[in-house]
Amino acid sequence: MDKRNYWPLVLCASAILMITMGVRQSLGLFVSPLNTATGLGIVTVSFALAVGQFVWGAAQPIFGALLDRAGTVRIIVIGALMMAVGLAATPFMSSGFGLVVTLGLLMAAGAGAGSFSILIGSAAQRLPVEKRAFASGFINAGGSFGQFVFAPVSQAVIAAFGWVSAMWTLAAACLATIPLAFKLGNKPKAAPVADAPAEITLNEQIRVAFQDRSYWCLHAGFFTCGFHISFLVTHLPGEVGLCGLPATVSASALAIIGIANIAGSLGVGWLAQKHRMKMLLFFVYGTRAVAIAVFLMAPKTALTFYVFGAVLGVTWLATVPPTAGLVGKLFGTRYLATLFGLTLFSHQIGGFFGAWLGGIAVDSTGNYQWMWYADIALSSLAALVNLPIREAHPRPAPAAAAA
Repeated sequence: MDKRNYWPLVLCASAILMITMGVRQSLGLFVSPLNTATGLGIVTVSFALAVGQFVWGAAQPIFGALLDRAGTVRIIVIGALMMAVGLAATPFMSSGFGLVVTLGLLMAAGAGAGSFSILIGSAAQRLPVEKRAFASGFINAGGSFGQFVFAPVSQAVIAAFGWVSAMWTLAAACLATIPLAFKLGNKPKAAPVADAPAEITLNEQIRVAFQDRSYWCLHAGFFTCGFHISFLVTHLPGEVGLCGLPATVSASALAIIGIANIAGSLGVGWLAQKHRMKMLLFFVYGTRAVAIAVFLMAPKTALTFYVFGAVLGVTWLATVPPTAGLVGKLFGTRYLATLFGLTLFSHQIGGFFGAWLGGIAVDSTGNYQWMWYADIALSSLAALVNLPIREAHPRPAPAAAAA
């Protein structure tokens, strides 16, 4: 593939993820306005978003399997429409069940149709092996940039026009992924010879993967990653409020996380070409545990939240390129969208508990202290569980190929 085809593919996939992840990662800013408008309570609102975390993960292997058979365009278009309808209908919901349907089911499933496993899986099927790791990091960086853009914009619209107008603005933004989808191409291509044989069926490939200890280690690490990210993206605005700081601090912190993770995603994607990806995962998860411990000991000022956001941002979604890269390295790219989607399902099971238990913790104790402690423990375990993964040292490219 030459650069004329490589960059349009990668840029369009990155732009789609920018929108779907930017919108999704900004929903924590709506927790307090939704609670105030509906009177349903923080636990109910948190539960609806927790269901959304779970559904976002569950939708990805389903849509991934459909992509592996039918192609990309229809999947992303369906997802865009589901996101837009879910967000647009949310202001009309006055019950917990209604929020579960709009934010927990429609919006979340639609975001899953335009997320990591779909976009990275689709791109990997069209890219040579040596370009996949960096492409995954670049696409992943789009999601980070989306958080940088959508968090402050959403907060600004909430402050100026109210949360309903902000929700409808996000719904309209989701529709912009539709024209971008057509730039990705519709039909998946067969895997190169070096990958898993094309004759293997999807069910056979799933069975082989789940018999592999390394695949289970990736699931375990991603579970804890989901717990961590979902807790923070849902409840960081609440933590800011408990510290007596204005809502703009939480929006700025979320934006800083997003912009810092662009460097993290691109850096990890580049490093994955030269170093073992399991060791990158070890250091990313370990850095999170240290960062949270330091945050708990620091004075809770706006600057503390900004520095915390910057450090976390470097690791925020930096787990995605090496995890996707390891799945492709272990099992090939023919069914990467499905196999990586299944790891993201485990990620979002953790995400469900992170979002939901955060609401229960603050409702029961008045703070998030025990959630922070759990976050440190799980981040440490995630670092360790990646070490047993079987992965050879990457071999340098031949001089002729590098020329």
